[in-house]
Amino acid sequence: MRTPRIESVDLLRGMVMILMALDHTRDFLGTSGVNPTDLSRTSAALFLTRWITHLCAPVFFLLTGVGASLALGSKSRAELSRFLLTRGLWLLVLEVTVFRCLAMQFNFDYRVTMLIVLWALGWAMIVLSALVYLPRWAVGAIAIAMIALTDLLDPIKAAALGKLAPLWMFLHQQGLLFDAHGRIVFVAYPIVPWVAVTAAGFALGGVYTWPEAKRRRFLLRMGLGLSAAFVLLRAVNGYGNPSQWAAQKSALFTVFSFFNATKNPPSLEFLLMMLGPALLLLAALERPMPGWLRPALMYGRVPLFYFVLHIALIHLIAVVVCAVRFGGALRMFQSPDLSQYPFNAPEGWGFGLPWVYLTWILVVAALYPACAWFAALKRRRSEAWLSYL
Repeated sequence: MRTPRIESVDLLRGMVMILMALDHTRDFLGTSGVNPTDLSRTSAALFLTRWITHLCAPVFFLLTGVGASLALGSKSRAELSRFLLTRGLWLLVLEVTVFRCLAMQFNFDYRVTMLIVLWALGWAMIVLSALVYLPRWAVGAIAIAMIALTDLLDPIKAAALGKLAPLWMFLHQQGLLFDAHGRIVFVAYPIVPWVAVTAAGFALGGVYTWPEAKRRRFLLRMGLGLSAAFVLLRAVNGYGNPSQWAAQKSALFTVFSFFNATKNPPSLEFLLMMLGPALLLLAALERPMPGWLRPALMYGRVPLFYFVLHIALIHLIAVVVCAVRFGGALRMFQSPDLSQYPFNAPEGWGFGLPWVYLTWILVVAALYPACAWFAALKRRRSEAWLSYL
């Protein structure tokens, strides 16, 4: 028996997958060396381009939990737990093999290994495989506590923990997990906050057993509540984020400072800022779907397939453009250092945002036929291996 599909969930997932491609197109093709959230150097357009894509990771992890919750309609808790455990382990393997070597870096030297979203998602599923035996309300309570209290851990620094430093970076702090023999492993997505968001999604999934009107009211009120909590907490400028907002060179950039919450690891304020609008979108998408939005469903129904393909395609475009523009692309196949990740950009590399946006649109459009084909394949066939893609 297949897991029931909720169109609003698939549609929101598809929308953030499309946005995700914008962020990765900017990573590979945008002007290198400029941090979009550094208010002393960024432009308004660059900041907003990066800020809107912040929505992707929290929504994706939240909807992963929702999807697991919906699966209880077709699986027992034991069956769901086994699936989450094995799929989580598969994502860990995928992160450090296919995704790293064939999509992100185009090499097999393992001089630089970045543990990013599939790494955190895999561990989130593994932890959720144990939590599914609890009632949804208990999973929700654990998730809320983890999200609310995670910033209390910020004063603890890995450097002060000696041999336990790698464990702390695995759990809560970005940093080098391994650095020896000319190879480094960097944790970009510490797992604790992302586990919490996935668990919150599992608890939220219970509302999809409610009548539509009641569910929509709940999502609307919860979304407004989380958004208001972000504004109030951020205005106080106290607990909830490692850095405070401050007056900037203009009123617009002061507003940017207010909304410039920390993503990695995601602070309480960051998650409130992103999950509030996510719930409002889920409420809005309960309405009949406009025809122009329907193509986004396709990306939302095959997210892992799309995720790996879109990174590989963007990277391939960057290599081809580098070869044409600079007469060679050999360095693009070499492991970058952390300052240049995801690849070794030649001097003078990078394009303005108009070219980034154009390439983004072309990439998303180019992948639609492949995603439509794979979604149709998953509908027609029921082999277990398809559920891992």
